[in-house]
Amino acid sequence: MRTTETAIDAGAGAAPSAERRPHIVIVGAGFGGLSAAKGLAGVAADVTLIDRKNHHLFQPLLYQVATAGLAPNQIATPVRTIVRHQANTRAILAEVGGVDLARKLIVTGGRRTPFDILVLATGATHAYFGHDEWAAHAPGLKSLEDAVELRRRVLTAFEAAETACDPAERRRLLTFAVIGAGPTGVEMAGAIAELAHRALTRDFRAVRDAKARVLLIEAGERVLPTFRPDLSAYAARALAKLGVELKLGSAVSAMDDQGLMAGAERIEAATVIWAAGVRASSAARWLGIEPDRAGRVTVQPDLSIAGAPDVFVIGDTASVVGADGRPVPGVAPAAKQQGEYVARLIKARLAGRAGPGPFRYSDFGSLATVGRRAAVVQLGRFQLRGTLAWLFWCVAHIYFLVGFRNRIQVGLDWLWSYLTFERGARLITGEDQAARALNSHIAGTCDCPSL
Repeated sequence: MRTTETAIDAGAGAAPSAERRPHIVIVGAGFGGLSAAKGLAGVAADVTLIDRKNHHLFQPLLYQVATAGLAPNQIATPVRTIVRHQANTRAILAEVGGVDLARKLIVTGGRRTPFDILVLATGATHAYFGHDEWAAHAPGLKSLEDAVELRRRVLTAFEAAETACDPAERRRLLTFAVIGAGPTGVEMAGAIAELAHRALTRDFRAVRDAKARVLLIEAGERVLPTFRPDLSAYAARALAKLGVELKLGSAVSAMDDQGLMAGAERIEAATVIWAAGVRASSAARWLGIEPDRAGRVTVQPDLSIAGAPDVFVIGDTASVVGADGRPVPGVAPAAKQQGEYVARLIKARLAGRAGPGPFRYSDFGSLATVGRRAAVVQLGRFQLRGTLAWLFWCVAHIYFLVGFRNRIQVGLDWLWSYLTFERGARLITGEDQAARALNSHIAGTCDCPSL
C-alpha cells in the first residue's frame, strides 16, 4: 500500500518542547486504534492515525457479507469520515514496515514518521498451525476482501452445481466445510445453511433437488468452547436443526483443492472456510521483541512495552493478563477498552497528572448467533438463548456499528430478510475471475437437456 500523504520528517527523534506539540502516532484503525484516537480528541497534541485500509471495519458482521446478507459498505466506514471533526487528528493511508525505537520513527514505505508516543493496534491475521499452504484452499475471514472472496466462492459453487452433470461432482460442489467452531465458525455455518436451504431454493432448480451439505469441523469436543456447556449444547442443537453436520473431535490433517481430511474421514468439498485460529501482526518483529506462541507482544500492566513507556501495544497484537491472572481475550470489547484506557493514560501524562493505574478488563459477556431466531448470550451469571437472545444479538450489533446510516441500512436489511428469506447482496463480482472460477468447477463436458 502506498502512502497517500507525506509524513513529517522534521524533528525526528527530538523530545517535545514548548514550541512543538507532542506527536502521537496510532497504527491501526480497528476497534482498539479507533477508540484510542477518539479518546484523544481535543488533547493538546497532534494525532496521526495510520492504517493500510481507508476504512474502519465492523468485523463481527463480516460473515454476513460472505453469505450475501449484507453489502460491504454496510459494515465499513471511511476512517477520515470518523475523525473529520477532530481538529488535532489526521488519517494517513499507508502500510507500516517497521519501527525505529531508538530514533522514535515509524517506517512507511520510503517515509519516516516521527513520534513522541506510539500506539500499535495492528490486529491479527489467520493462523494455519504450521500449514500456511492451506490458505489457498481454505481462506479465512478478517477483511472485506476476504468476505467478498468467500461470497464469490460460495455463490460460484451454487452456480456450478446447477449446471454440473456428474452427481458426484455436484455433491462436491454443494459441500461446504467450515473449520473451527468458535463464534465465527458457528455463525458462518449457520448462515450458509440458511442461504442454501432457504434463500436459494426458489432460484436454483437442480440445487434445490440435490440439497447442500454444510459441515462444521472442530478439533475439540464441543462448539463455542468459551461459552457455558449448556449454551454450547443449545447451539449444537440449533445448528443440527438448520441441517449443519457437526464433526467434533476431528482435527484437520490434510487439504487440497478437492477437499480435506478431518480425523480419519476424507471429505470432498469445493468450498472450505477457515475459522480455527489467528496470529498477531508483525508488531513484535518491528519492536525487536520475542513474541508469544500466538505472535503477540507481552505488555506491562499499563499496556506499554518493557523499557519503552511511551510505546503501547493493544488489541489482538498484545498479550495482556487481567487482574484475575487470566489472559484478556482477543475480542472487540477488550480492544476498545484498551484503546480507551491508553487514551486516558496519555491525556493524564500530558496534563502532568497521575495515570489511571493498571489496565483492568471488564468482561461484559459473549454473544453468538446460530441462525434465524437462534442465538446464545452469556453475560456473567445471566444468560439467554433462543429468540430473545437473537433479538439481543441484533440490537447489540446494530448499536455498535459505526455510523447512523449503517445502523439504519443493516436494520432494514435484516427486517426484510426475516420477512422474505431473501439475501439482497448475492453478487459475484470480478467478471473474469468469476468466469475462470466457474469454468474450473465444471469438469469435462456433458449434454444436459434441461439447460
